[in-house]
Amino acid sequence: MRIAVIGAGALGGTFATLLEGAGHEVTVTARGETLAAIRADGIRLSGAFGDAHAHPLALTRLTETPDLALVCTKAQDAAAAITDNAGFLNGCPVIVVQNGLLGVRTATDLLPDSECFGLLVIVAANYTEPGHVSVTTAAPSYLGRGSGAVDDETMRWQAVLGGPLRTVTIANFVGAQWTKLVVNMLNSLPAITGLSVQEVVDAPRLRRVLTASMRETVRVAMRRGVRFGSLQKLDDRRLRVFSRLPLWAGQVLPLGMRARMGQVPNRGSTLQSLLRRQLTEIDFLNGTVVREAQSAGLTAPVNALLTALVHEVESSGTSLPVNEVLERLAVLGRS
Repeated sequence: MRIAVIGAGALGGTFATLLEGAGHEVTVTARGETLAAIRADGIRLSGAFGDAHAHPLALTRLTETPDLALVCTKAQDAAAAITDNAGFLNGCPVIVVQNGLLGVRTATDLLPDSECFGLLVIVAANYTEPGHVSVTTAAPSYLGRGSGAVDDETMRWQAVLGGPLRTVTIANFVGAQWTKLVVNMLNSLPAITGLSVQEVVDAPRLRRVLTASMRETVRVAMRRGVRFGSLQKLDDRRLRVFSRLPLWAGQVLPLGMRARMGQVPNRGSTLQSLLRRQLTEIDFLNGTVVREAQSAGLTAPVNALLTALVHEVESSGTSLPVNEVLERLAVLGRS
């Protein structure tokens, strides 16, 4: 099958390599140093999925319509990437591999003749240098669309992706996006402090702030009428219970995530963007919680401050000392 991967960063590079290894004809789109590196020596994958070396066709934009396309850009780059390739994507099945809540909706709006799906990814991958990706945590990915049951078209594409990408189908995809958004609260504090996710969770005072951001996210979703989808041992019942817990008790949630993470340092995608001097997708993570809270007549002060601090680090290029971060968050941490 001819599969296009739009965006060859950490996840795009991982998926392109695994799909080529499964016998598919893979094309990737990339720019700059990444494009040059892939054209020169392909994509080298190491870590939890094993070592592999793929040589996909690398282009700045598509030149023909594939049988299937995966959009693997950062959330803030999705609309431009889809528009740039719309002439060959419209009418082609498209799977959006993205954080946040808007990816599938953006693709559907821009590609009215395409069947659009979403893929929720728990894989932790580090883009170590152009053309080289290291996977620190291998995990299943979850394919679906809409708020209902799994449909036949979703099952069809799961059959294609299921082996190489360990893909499973998921019902109530929209609810599962919110569940993943709770998980993605792991990203902001590493980006602000320069610490790994594990180091953040292991630090009691940072873990308290992390728990507060997660609890705030769950409460906003509940006010918006969300029924959480089941993902990574989280489901609607457990998250609703979590929303009522005091912060000292709610810390069991990030601690459980930490236990499944292993010891290989996980930088998180937001910190990786900062290390590459790229804009982050924080406005589609913690920033989404702030906007959704406003729509529901609520406030989300923890997520608002974390969003602002990530933008501060984006502008300065320098992470903030933990003590300074805690001082600025102290008033919120007493809630």
